[in-house]
Amino acid sequence: MSRLGPEDESGKRWLRRDLLAVRSRLTAGDVQETGAALAARALELPELAHARTVAAYVSVGSEPGTRALLDALHARGVHVLLPALLADNDLDWGAYDGPDSLVGVRHGGRMTLLEPAGDRLGPEAVLAADAVLLPGLAVDARGLRLGRGGGSYDRVLARLERAAADPALVVLLYDSEVVGRVPEEPHDRPVHAAVTPSAVHRFR
Repeated sequence: MSRLGPEDESGKRWLRRDLLAVRSRLTAGDVQETGAALAARALELPELAHARTVAAYVSVGSEPGTRALLDALHARGVHVLLPALLADNDLDWGAYDGPDSLVGVRHGGRMTLLEPAGDRLGPEAVLAADAVLLPGLAVDARGLRLGRGGGSYDRVLARLERAAADPALVVLLYDSEVVGRVPEEPHDRPVHAAVTPSAVHRFR
């Protein structure tokens, strides 16, 4: 993969801006409704039906809602891992044991994130996951994901690759966020599938 040139870098910033602008117009009702549809669609995935451990995340703001999905997985007896942001933007992990196991944590000037309140299991805990649910802003026809630019999940994906771990990689998005192409960088790794409220998209 080629490195981003100035035009590609600008394109990535503009694409993020446009996608976030669309999300900002969603109401709390929109997010809740699409979150329920997203959970129903995701729970049909064979990769989740047979998973014993799933690394996921708690959606915030106008992100596609994950709370219904987390609760459904937990009710199935799945060991759900949730991230805790570290100072260097890497991710530690802790277990999800229901809504009461979350605590709000504010990181600097960023929004408050809901993180697991229990013991930290270490960044390597993700290596035990059978499936990893990833946040994103878009995915393209090649399975390349556009994130927010913080790099946390790039580190997670690199850690999985170094360890030769091969969980199912699934990004959760709105329907309009499956696009023709996103700018790419050398460290980008494609996901296996994208789940939106109305469809499952699979990539080679």
